[in-house]
Amino acid sequence: LGLLECCARCLIGAPFASLVATGLCFFGVALFCGCGHEALTGTEQLIETYFSKNYQDYEYLIDVILTGVWHPFARPQRVRHAWRGRRAGDGGRPAHGLGEWRGMAAVPLGASRGGTVEGGQESHICTPRQFVGITYVLTIIWLLVFACSAVPVYIYFNTWTTCQSIANPSKTSASIGTLCADARMYGVLPWNAFPGKVCGSNLLSICKTSEFQMTFHLFIAAFVGAAATLVSLLTFMIAATYNFAVLKLMGRGTKF
Repeated sequence: LGLLECCARCLIGAPFASLVATGLCFFGVALFCGCGHEALTGTEQLIETYFSKNYQDYEYLIDVILTGVWHPFARPQRVRHAWRGRRAGDGGRPAHGLGEWRGMAAVPLGASRGGTVEGGQESHICTPRQFVGITYVLTIIWLLVFACSAVPVYIYFNTWTTCQSIANPSKTSASIGTLCADARMYGVLPWNAFPGKVCGSNLLSICKTSEFQMTFHLFIAAFVGAAATLVSLLTFMIAATYNFAVLKLMGRGTKF
C-alpha cells in the first residue's frame, strides 16, 4: 500500500502536459527540418531540370528567399545546412522548457518573490515571467514558420490540380495547351527566366515523376511538423501561464 501511495503521488505530480508537449516538439522540429531540407533540394532539382536552364535564375530563388533570411553571402548548399541547423537548434527549447516548468511547479508555498526558496537556497531557474515571455516569442516565431510552410504546399497543390485537369480534359473547358504551371507567377523565378513555365502534356509528365511526388509529400510533412511544433509551444505557453498565475497567488498567500 505504501508503494502504491508513493507511485500515486509521483504520478499526480508529473507534468504530463509538458512531457507530451516535449515529445511533440522534438518530433515536429525533426520532421520540419528533415523534410523541409529534402523538399528544398528536390525543388531546386525540379527547377533546374524543367523550368530554367540558367543557374542564375534559381540562384536568385535561393539567395532571396533563403540567403536573405540567414546570411546575405551564403551559397545555396551552405544556406540549406544553415537553415537546417538553425531550426534544429530550436529543438533544445522543449527540454529546457520542461526543466523550467518542473522547476516552477516544484517551488514550495513559502517561496518568496526574491528568487529564494525555504531554507535560504537560491533558485537558479529563470523567473516564471521570463519563461512565459520566451515561450510567447517562440510561439509567434513558429506561427510565422507555420504560415510560410503552407506556401510551397499551396504552390504544389495548384500544380497537381492543373495536372489532374490535363489528365482529364473532359472535366475542363480550357485547351490542354493553355494549362500551365508558371514558376514566375509565384515569385519562385524572376520574370526574365526562360522558359519559366511548363504547359500541357509536358507538365503532366512532370507531375508523374517520382521527384515531383516526393517533393510534394515532403513539403506536406514539413508543414505538419511546423504545425506539431506550434501546438507543442502553445501547450508550453498555456502550462507556463497557468503556473505563473499559481505562483503569483501563492506569493500573496492565497489558499486553494
